[in-house]
Amino acid sequence: MSDTDIEIDVDALEKRMVGALNALKGEFASLRTGRASASMLDPVTVEAYGSPTPINQVGTITVPEPRMVLVNIWDKSLVNAVDKAIRSSGLGINPQMDGTILRLPIPELNEERRRELAKVAGQYAENARIAVRNVRRDGMDQLKKAKAAGMAEDDQKLWSEEIQKLTDSAIDKIDAALASKQDEIMQV
Repeated sequence: MSDTDIEIDVDALEKRMVGALNALKGEFASLRTGRASASMLDPVTVEAYGSPTPINQVGTITVPEPRMVLVNIWDKSLVNAVDKAIRSSGLGINPQMDGTILRLPIPELNEERRRELAKVAGQYAENARIAVRNVRRDGMDQLKKAKAAGMAEDDQKLWSEEIQKLTDSAIDKIDAALASKQDEIMQV
């Protein structure tokens, strides 16, 4: 087998690392920063029709003003379940029922809650870093197999450096996103 037959799929590794970063940004969007946002309810699921269902699939979520989120629930029998899911979600929001509409007033964040949210953001970022490192490990495992299949030392070193560059770049982006989110949380 010649060296040209052995290739490491760097594009797939990069795509997976970008996926970890995008997942992190989605998690950050769900963190409450004192402003109302429909995405803050994304991680909340409600037991509906026998399975956990995202709230946006049982009702319409709107943000009529900066400190208010409205959830208009389509099925009246799910109103109490949605209310309970939001209260137990850890978002610190107490819904007010009005028929099939739940009003979610977004309270001002106090200093202690801001610090807690900043810690949660840090945990989300660490999980993303772990995901990126796992992708790097998979790439290095591909390199080991390629070496066993006859890849030259020089080629292996080049691929290894390429994978490490991707990893470093992804970690830097995660760190930048975390710093930005923590600033946003602490300054609101």
